[in-house]
Amino acid sequence: MSEQPLPREIRCVLVPVGNLRLLLPNATVAEVITFATPEPVAGAPEWLLGRIAWRGWRVPLVSFTKLANAEEGDTELSVRVAVLKALGDNPDVPFVAVVTQGFPRLTTLNAELIIPTHDGKPLPRGVKAQVLVRDDIAVIPDLEGIEIEVTELLRQAS
Repeated sequence: MSEQPLPREIRCVLVPVGNLRLLLPNATVAEVITFATPEPVAGAPEWLLGRIAWRGWRVPLVSFTKLANAEEGDTELSVRVAVLKALGDNPDVPFVAVVTQGFPRLTTLNAELIIPTHDGKPLPRGVKAQVLVRDDIAVIPDLEGIEIEVTELLRQAS
């Protein structure tokens, strides 16, 4: 079996969350919707805001700024929700939603445009890497780790 070459360019999305920008593959974002008040999850930490109804699913809603202990950013910006396709193969949690401020921005990147900026300090919770993308500092979220935590919290609550 021959190996498939890596794509030269990847379509990505910079998702504003507080003072951070999440860098995600475009294929991960299912939809960006208006914010709806979530249904609380019993015993959940502050960063798991609850569940929202979306296309027949009860999708867990995460505040990435609270998870990563980051600044909330400009509260005047319109709050939206980015529904993300889960990377794990858990049929009970096929999507995870993240609160955003403003609109995600599409961009096309290649390896030369993503420069690691990690200074050796421990990364915030939920962050896999910190990078410079053109002129923006962005974080690559640990989506798999977040999904595992969310799944366990939902299991405990039921």
